[in-house]
Amino acid sequence: MKAKAKPAKPSAPHRQSISQHLRYSLGTPEKHATLPSLYEATALAVRDHLIDKMMETEARYEKKKAKRVYYLSLEFLMGRSLGNNLYNLGLFEDFAQSLTDMGADIDEVRAQEHDAALGNGGLGRLAACFLDSMATLGLAGYGYGINYEFGLFKQEIDNGYQKEKPDNWLGDGTPWQITRPQEQCIIPVYGRIVHAKDRDGNYNPMWMDWKTLIGVPHDMPVAGYGGNTVNTLRLYAAKSSDDFDMDIFNTGDYLRAVEQKMTSETVSKVLYPSDAMESGRELRLVQEYFFVACAIRDIVNRHLKNYKTFNTFADRVAIQLNDTHPALAVAELMRLLVDEHALSWDRAWTITRATFAYTNHTLLPEALEKWPVGLMEYVLPRHMQIIFEINHRFLDEVKAKWPGDTGRLAAMSIIEESHPRQVRMAHLAIIGSHSVNGVAALHSELVKTELLPDFYALYPKRFNNKTNGVTPRRWLYKANPDLTSLITRHIGDSWVTQMDRIADLAPLSRDAAFQDEFAAVKRANKEVLAQTIWDTCRLTVSPDSLFTIHAKRIHEYKRQLLCLLHIIHQYLEIAEGGKTPEVPRTYIFAGKAAPGYEAAKRIIKLINSVAETVNSDERVGDALKVAFIPDYRVSLAEKIIPAADLSVQISTAGKEASGTGNMKFAMNGALTIGTLDGANIEIMEEVGEENIFIFGLTAGEVQAIRASHNYRPWEIAETNPAIKRVLDALGTGRFSPDAPGRFIPVCESLLSKYDPYLHLADLSAYITAQEQVEACYATPDIWMEKAILNVARMGKFSSDRTIMEYAKDIWNATPQV
Repeated sequence: MKAKAKPAKPSAPHRQSISQHLRYSLGTPEKHATLPSLYEATALAVRDHLIDKMMETEARYEKKKAKRVYYLSLEFLMGRSLGNNLYNLGLFEDFAQSLTDMGADIDEVRAQEHDAALGNGGLGRLAACFLDSMATLGLAGYGYGINYEFGLFKQEIDNGYQKEKPDNWLGDGTPWQITRPQEQCIIPVYGRIVHAKDRDGNYNPMWMDWKTLIGVPHDMPVAGYGGNTVNTLRLYAAKSSDDFDMDIFNTGDYLRAVEQKMTSETVSKVLYPSDAMESGRELRLVQEYFFVACAIRDIVNRHLKNYKTFNTFADRVAIQLNDTHPALAVAELMRLLVDEHALSWDRAWTITRATFAYTNHTLLPEALEKWPVGLMEYVLPRHMQIIFEINHRFLDEVKAKWPGDTGRLAAMSIIEESHPRQVRMAHLAIIGSHSVNGVAALHSELVKTELLPDFYALYPKRFNNKTNGVTPRRWLYKANPDLTSLITRHIGDSWVTQMDRIADLAPLSRDAAFQDEFAAVKRANKEVLAQTIWDTCRLTVSPDSLFTIHAKRIHEYKRQLLCLLHIIHQYLEIAEGGKTPEVPRTYIFAGKAAPGYEAAKRIIKLINSVAETVNSDERVGDALKVAFIPDYRVSLAEKIIPAADLSVQISTAGKEASGTGNMKFAMNGALTIGTLDGANIEIMEEVGEENIFIFGLTAGEVQAIRASHNYRPWEIAETNPAIKRVLDALGTGRFSPDAPGRFIPVCESLLSKYDPYLHLADLSAYITAQEQVEACYATPDIWMEKAILNVARMGKFSSDRTIMEYAKDIWNATPQV
């Protein structure tokens, strides 16, 4: 009798799909698959699911005639997509098992992916969080940006100095994008205006002799949690038209003709070219116009395909301008409506204002974009005409409101009458929008009272606040899986999409067993980060030390320097004063300085110089360690943030619009040491004053000091021996024995009465606050209670809440689920 065959072991559910993509997409048999090929095949298998869901989502939107929200941003800091998509689609465990069956580890496979670093920092990461929330909530939300071939530079540290290396993230292509060459659009630039009249004798300017850019869309699917909705981020790459200048070619200069074709393709080559040179500024302006022109044309075409006329345009379309970079969209929509679709000016302006909304992200006047009128007329002559007309009509409105007030006219005009004359892009965005919002309660108030008081007086109902948030899917659920498991085991998983439910953790904050579990998760995360520090810096740090982390873009207003002055103080107390901190400390910095920002790059050198001195001093031992982890990016942040004990958020009060790093750290159980600035204020209100370490001047006090012109930092140094000792160590070459004068410029800036960041005014209070931190950390049960309460009280800071406020108050859009 023939024996029955044993039933075959069931194959992991997605192994066949991965194997097929290895064979048919990559031409690789499974047995020869490398980690990079396994990553690409796995990503393509996941993309199959995304495309199915994306098509279902679009069909649902069309059936329900959903109002569409378009988020225009020059930056989208998406990071890695494989893990995020697997978590949001609910397929992580299945794919992990499939890869295990193929002899691979999913974490090693995920590590093969390049970060999509299409942004400089918080602005671009906020845009990515917002896309996640729109998809999770079921809003018909689309992102528009540029498909930079080279993202934000890779940062290397060479002898303590930042060195920038190209980030060719698209060098090997990406499985996450779907190219749509059939939907490419033609974008005109340069040229001249011919002043003509139409058949009725009305003025009819003609934009002639323009050059052509071609915008090719590349769609990245954006999965909402649960996989019910998959929206799209559309990124445009520039390419030359198929033709090049035949006049040049016919004169025999073939190389110059080809070079012109190549030059137009540089428009989407690099994120944020340096604007130090005139050619760089011109390229940046072309970039900004290129992406908004592609977006606006695509939005208009999509609308007309479904509705045929512009009668319902503002009812069906909402466009959010993420800062001033997309402000040219106001002029471009007017150009399309008036020039190409023959709408009257008044009707076009009504539609434009009802469609656009503008988010302001900065209180720094120098960060509000301006473009020379001459450059604008050269690159975009028709748009400059339109901006002049918008401004003329707007100033008539101002004159009617405040007759004879020439000072207010000059302050509010889109055109700044300087030398050379400048186009104020923030003014264009405000005038062309029906909503202007800040991104934290304090920031929004300062926008109204300090930054744009005249506009607030004219349009008080137009201004509002939308406090930023971050997606808990990326920044807790994915970044901190052990904490996710602990939370879910105790309160369920509803918090993943209803972040206010995380408040159910609060009663466990004093539970000794829960505290122990929470502490074990934190220590495990610190062990991971300690390994990363060893791998990147060759520095051994103890997971039992207090991890104090300042991770964000390197900028003077974010005051990495203030954090460093305290470290120097603590080092001198140990090395010269014989004191030992109550607990061992590890200070961790991460962040990139803009390539042309010399002061910020000097701060990086100083951090590394201090680290070298401190870490090699035998008198200090393990009491104090300093590390600078290079190449800060989303995937690195996912290791750093869950490991933090103390989050350093110490910008000069009134300088930080919001901050989102502060939210991510607190959401992962870090306590915050910070000033009353940006969203720190609202975090304090939520977590409780006793569960955060607040110090320093308030925004009002900072303004009073500036108004009095009475800031005397040298008196602070002379009357405070500890501060004087720190400055002496800096200025005498203690941390630069090879070049004793290297950091004298730092000392001079700190002692200058013109220091806009008031470092020395806050230093003594910061030192005291850090002493309070150590005393608290020395009592583990009290620290753990505070840390757990920080997690439990972060419900407000989900980007889901932020997006629902945008949808209700600004976009008039509803979820389509």
